[in-house]
Amino acid sequence: MPDARRLFVDRMQTPLGALCVVVDEADRLAAADWIEKEQQLREKFPQLQERNVTVVTDALHAYFHGAFDAIDKLAVATNGTAFQELVWRNLRKIRRGTVTTYAALARRIGRPTATRAVGFANGSNPINIVVPCHRVIGSNGSLTGYGGGLARKQWLLTHEQVTLA
Repeated sequence: MPDARRLFVDRMQTPLGALCVVVDEADRLAAADWIEKEQQLREKFPQLQERNVTVVTDALHAYFHGAFDAIDKLAVATNGTAFQELVWRNLRKIRRGTVTTYAALARRIGRPTATRAVGFANGSNPINIVVPCHRVIGSNGSLTGYGGGLARKQWLLTHEQVTLA
């Protein structure tokens, strides 16, 4: 079923490269992904229109300049399944400076045997940084997949003052 929302796209520069930011009419963040995935965003949301989305880009600029809590109150409209929404809400509860594992996240949402499903939902997260899927690591403490690449994931964790063993 096509997404009928009216959506707007803007781009911003970050220390990690350009980021595409998609919001709905109420300035709720619907997607944020790296510029190399803009074509995929346009295919997913063919109704995208260009517009400055300063509410979101200002908060993200503040985050990249060390005001980490600037993104905490951004409204999101992720439009996922009920399970995905549950996982994504719980990703936002992972405190900056900490990480968790897929298994721990599965336990946190009351689905301890759903580790793989949690991993899939995490990988389907449409909103980089604000819904911090980068804060989820492998059970052995290693960096695991990140849509923006492991170098970006490592940078974000270092920026947030996470030290991995």
